[in-house]
Amino acid sequence: MAKANKAIHSSRRKSRKAHFAAPSGERRVIMSAPLSKELREKHNARSIPIRKDDEVTVIRGANKGREGKVISVYRLKYVIHVERLTREKSNGQSVPIGVHPSKCVVTKLKLDKDREKILERIAKGREMRATLKEKEKAK
Repeated sequence: MAKANKAIHSSRRKSRKAHFAAPSGERRVIMSAPLSKELREKHNARSIPIRKDDEVTVIRGANKGREGKVISVYRLKYVIHVERLTREKSNGQSVPIGVHPSKCVVTKLKLDKDREKILERIAKGREMRATLKEKEKAK
């Protein structure tokens, strides 16, 4: 069987190196979060790169079910910090808990014209793929 994508290496060693040495722009795409069912239907997109001021719900881990606004996207560590998701240090200082964006669901998007263009582009691609599948079935 041939490789699925020739641009991505199938070696575990090289894939890990590519992941942890990825530049910021690639990390942005890796740090995409799925959209809630309502947003998925509205925008015809499954996931989108997370950004500050999006509202999310944590769906995995010890903080499952917690909701809040994204206060920072920490690309270096591949985590996001969510409002009111903190823990106390031994000296009493509170620090934010990092959550991976794939373990969250976006419930409210912070939309600007660039973000709307991204969503339109995703929806357009999904529609084209759907029409191509229909054409193949018709043959």
